Amino acid sequence: MSTENTAPQSTAPASAPASAPAPREGQRREFRRGNYNRGNQQAAPEPSGLIEKVVFINRCAKVVKGGRRFSFAALAVVGDGKGKVGIGYGKANEVPDAIKKSTENAKKHMVFVKLKGESIPHDVLGQADGGRVLLKPASPGTGLIAGGGVRAVLEAAGVKNVLTKSMGSKNHIAVVNATLNGLLQLRLAEDITATRKI
Repeated sequence: MSTENTAPQSTAPASAPASAPAPREGQRREFRRGNYNRGNQQAAPEPSGLIEKVVFINRCAKVVKGGRRFSFAALAVVGDGKGKVGIGYGKANEVPDAIKKSTENAKKHMVFVKLKGESIPHDVLGQADGGRVLLKPASPGTGLIAGGGVRAVLEAAGVKNVLTKSMGSKNHIAVVNATLNGLLQLRLAEDITATRKI
């Protein structure tokens, strides 16, 4: 009786099916995790102390004879956190390549904006296409009251206390460019007094 009980348990079919599907599931999970990690590393690199943020990734499908061809466009913001900030836009057939192009484009178009400590010197309304963004200075400890593309631009520029309101189009490109337009309009008290003396 004991030998008959142990024999079917040792030759039970549990060992064969358990070994067959396990590697397939494991391989699929590892493949997905690998792609996910690879995408994250490409999305937010920070070489040479620059702050790089990906605001939006758009997927476009082109219908051709054989089916559909997908391409990607990335909108990125790059800044040093000390008043220099740039916006870049890049397109490619793969997401990492599009992000790389956008960040390189942003680095080539970096501009200097005038800040007052960790805030901005005065109220300003930035406009670009359909985007309209209102920026107001805030006292220390208020934080960055902004979202989406506005937050990405202000964080890259080094602003830490500010109040914002997006009052126009919700298009990411328009909002980001409107925020940068508002930052470029900022002037310090020293600049105004210098122009009055002249």
